[in-house]
Amino acid sequence: MGWQGVTRNLLCGVVMAVCTSGFVAHAQEVRAPSKGQTLYLPIYSHMLYGNLGKSGKASYVLLSALVSIRNTDAKRPLRVLSARYFDTNGKLLAERVPTPMLIPPFGTLELFVELNDASGGSGANFIIKWDAEQPVSPPLVESLHANMDGGKAVIFMTQSVPLAE
Repeated sequence: MGWQGVTRNLLCGVVMAVCTSGFVAHAQEVRAPSKGQTLYLPIYSHMLYGNLGKSGKASYVLLSALVSIRNTDAKRPLRVLSARYFDTNGKLLAERVPTPMLIPPFGTLELFVELNDASGGSGANFIIKWDAEQPVSPPLVESLHANMDGGKAVIFMTQSVPLAE
């Protein structure tokens, strides 16, 4: 095998190692059953990008956000007690779950922040409280952000983290 073959094999090995290590780094741990939590979910109602212009400000693109609260328990329901939406400065903008909502096993509750609602800013968040009568597998709480205007697409996800009680 010549130098080209060695170089190609080495490059393939490096690419495989990088891809494999990235996969392992993103693997989810099994989460312990719980009777309830308070979760923090980052939301971006807009995203800054580009360079600072003559005005000293970056460009921005508006984003919609689909919040998905998924019951991952196969046998027991859970109850979402509240989903408070805060802006970048920590000001409460809205309670998106005014009365507790039951999510059946493997069910999903969806909340939506519209594309034209920039009130949250780039540092917006949801504080979501849930509980269950018995310990359940904690829900998977994510937000899918999107803007597909003008022939370009911006799409990404954020995931919640539990807050200390």
